[in-house]
Amino acid sequence: MRRRLPVRRPLGLLAALAISAGALLSGLPAQADETTPTSSEAPRVDLVLDVSGSMRTADIQGKSRISVAQQSIDEVIDALPAETDFGIRTLGATYPGNEQAMGCKDSQQLFPIGKTNKVEAKTAVATLRPTGWTPIGLALREAAKDLGTGRTTRRVVLITDGEDTCAPPDPCDVARELAAQGTHLVVDTLGLAHDDKTRQQLLCIANATGGTYTDVRTQEQLTGKVKQLVGRAGDTYKVTPAQTTGTDKCETAPLLTPGVYSDREKFSEHRVYRVPVKPGQELRASVSVAMDRAVARDYGVLLQATDQAGQELVRGTDAGSGRTDVASTGVRWSASGTSATPTATATGSGAATAEGRTVCLIISNSFAPQPGAAADPGLPLELTVDVAAASPAPDGPAAGLGRGWVLLLVLTGAGLLTGLVFGWVARWRIAVWREN
Repeated sequence: MRRRLPVRRPLGLLAALAISAGALLSGLPAQADETTPTSSEAPRVDLVLDVSGSMRTADIQGKSRISVAQQSIDEVIDALPAETDFGIRTLGATYPGNEQAMGCKDSQQLFPIGKTNKVEAKTAVATLRPTGWTPIGLALREAAKDLGTGRTTRRVVLITDGEDTCAPPDPCDVARELAAQGTHLVVDTLGLAHDDKTRQQLLCIANATGGTYTDVRTQEQLTGKVKQLVGRAGDTYKVTPAQTTGTDKCETAPLLTPGVYSDREKFSEHRVYRVPVKPGQELRASVSVAMDRAVARDYGVLLQATDQAGQELVRGTDAGSGRTDVASTGVRWSASGTSATPTATATGSGAATAEGRTVCLIISNSFAPQPGAAADPGLPLELTVDVAAASPAPDGPAAGLGRGWVLLLVLTGAGLLTGLVFGWVARWRIAVWREN
């Protein structure tokens, strides 16, 4: 006697449940789309290269420090974005003598800032030979003059292997002076030597201007970092972040309008800001926290949007993304569900009204400093805030159908029907097979 084959009816139901789960998960908040107003100003970068005598030292993968720097700069020039105004300034490149007064005036503009003729720029770099003193403070002042003034942030990328040998002016004081002038100048420092004095001085310069410090160990690391910093100038030049100061409570937090803001956050600190959002609007926010000093491993950044009563609306996190210079995350939240009229029970601080509600943005970090790294000032952060008309995209063409339990029931019913049809067809085929 032939055995009857089993009919597997649950298949359609499982498929329906899988589709339903996917539909529910699709309702999770998306990352923020960051948009920035355009500007007529081009990104401007001045690379300041140390060509003092100590750059002859051959301790980077068997090559001299100057040859490593020259090769890296060549690769950076080849990869320059077309819109970037780029220049090169040297320090300690021309005076070979022992008279300090002369050696400490040795800083020249090797290649003027502007649209780059790559052949000329690379040829100028190839002619450099380690020569003299290390007037970092002087070079920073001159680089600020090279970059000029404007409404947008400009960057100095300093590559050096030692501390300033010409103070005064002390390079830390120069960096603080430039920052206090409101010149929108960021100095990023890259150290080719690894002694504590050099590291502390370069950290101080970077911290004073909101830049980053990198302890360079390999050719690839130097090339990659300089390319990244030049690219970052292109990402941020379009608007100068407005300085703000977050608080630890929503009630006292600064009220922000759409724009880009900068602040500093201490290790493991919470910073709070407020953004008004009206019914039918969508809040989009993103934050980047820069590691401008040595930090411990296993760190992360959390961006939360809550109402004023503390109820979480949405969150975004970044942890273990592989980036070693910055941690970024974003959130997106729509106020389309906000009540159009206040109710008798909606009278608390987090209540929604016809005017909308105030959303609290909370930035938290789990960074910890490595031994010897300064705790002050806090880590530089950049917060982008935008409020736009709520997007209908998550609802799709079947907005009324795709909400809540209605969609789940419809899809479950469709799955059951599919399973029944599949089972009926299978039974019919088995019956035909037995008759034949």
